[in-house]
Amino acid sequence: MSGLIDASLIVLVAVVVIARQFRACRLDSERRWWLLPVLLVVLALREPGLLDAQHHTASVLLLGAELLVGLATGAGWACTTRIWAEPDGIVWSRSSPASVAVCAVGVGLRAGLFALGAAVGVHQDSSALLLGLAGTLLIRAGILAWRGQSLRPGATPSRAYGDGTAWSVGRERG
Repeated sequence: MSGLIDASLIVLVAVVVIARQFRACRLDSERRWWLLPVLLVVLALREPGLLDAQHHTASVLLLGAELLVGLATGAGWACTTRIWAEPDGIVWSRSSPASVAVCAVGVGLRAGLFALGAAVGVHQDSSALLLGLAGTLLIRAGILAWRGQSLRPGATPSRAYGDGTAWSVGRERG
């Protein structure tokens, strides 16, 4: 894929996923929550420009840092997401305002890594960004699925880190 198509795909996936998370969404443990991240990994790995051949070590370090930032962002996003179960057993989730801060820090760190790579002359492809986004989505979805399995129907909602508001059981309006 060309760089423009990759960039468009990244922006589209990020906008859709992030926008969906700030309204109440049903967590379905049977759903294939891992499918989108796997698709992003396949798209990232099918292109040959993942590592810069002239700056192999720096390129590997930047890719590793990108993946760590992606995993940390996904974990932070999952920990700042509210989840609750209705009396009928349906589990819901909704990202909290703290999730916005986690996402903003993740984007800032990724921009900083890109700037660092550009400063040292490492050619960077969008494949690394796709891998980081896949890691973010995979960790977030996995943690939410794990948290959702521990809820009892009608239980008090699981409070998200940084959540200072009172909650009532039931679907949020948003």
